[in-house]
Amino acid sequence: MGLKTTVGIAAIALAGFAAGAIYYLRARGEQPVPEIVSPEPPGFRESSPPEKPAKAPAAKSALPNLPAGSKKSATPVAAVLPLRAGEVLEYIANVSKVDNVATLRLQVAGRGNFLGKSTWHLQASAHTQNPLRMVFELDDQFDSYSDAATLTSLQYEMHLSERGQKVDSVQRMTATGKEPAPPEATQARVLPGTRDPLGMMQYLRYVDWTKIPEVRCPVYDGHKLYDVRAKAGASAVEVSIPAGNYTTSRVAIRVFENGAEMKDASFSLYLANDTARTPVLLEAVMPFATARVELQKAK
Repeated sequence: MGLKTTVGIAAIALAGFAAGAIYYLRARGEQPVPEIVSPEPPGFRESSPPEKPAKAPAAKSALPNLPAGSKKSATPVAAVLPLRAGEVLEYIANVSKVDNVATLRLQVAGRGNFLGKSTWHLQASAHTQNPLRMVFELDDQFDSYSDAATLTSLQYEMHLSERGQKVDSVQRMTATGKEPAPPEATQARVLPGTRDPLGMMQYLRYVDWTKIPEVRCPVYDGHKLYDVRAKAGASAVEVSIPAGNYTTSRVAIRVFENGAEMKDASFSLYLANDTARTPVLLEAVMPFATARVELQKAK
């Protein structure tokens, strides 16, 4: 693969957490790429005044303990997962031996009500940096409206500007196909419990990896539906990044499509061993390049 493809994949991996988004760009090829960033959908009503985040419950009760597909189910005790409205995480991506290929900004934009449900509005934006920006200009934004208790996706938006092409994609999730999408959106048929990449990233922060060694979840990246499996790794990994030195827990991520594992890529997510469980580092190993996405600043 060429340099343009490598840079593009790295940037999309940043903005989407890595799982299906990488493969989305590869499959999309030269298709048109959503336009200008759209405002919050008409049905989204932000909580006012801002609601204080709930105290973080024990991870055992905050998330289902069983992988997707289990016959049993666990009901979350907390009505809302304890994300922090206004949190901003800024990252830099290095691909192979090229530093500062792209930047990523992850944000918890707010909490409100959408489609009759309490909802977190999550955002991500990715931008390639000079000098590689002269080769592959990319300015993408992603918006996720995810259920506040489970982070399952209600609506996923991609607002892409790549190599001079702009496209808007607004996709309304449905597990039944019976809920019609509004005129400005497209109906996306997914499995029950499906998360988008941004919701999945936040979800992994609240798993108690000391008690739940592996989680499985369908993840829709705006193009394809994948089975993502995350497994606990070492729990005391020292990581040195621009934001500082952290003791982290490593989570290994594998991606399956139609029951077959995609063996040409692997990912590792490093979560800080603190109350916030901040994702401080993402490593991606691909057949044509390796990527390292490092936290620069947390607000």
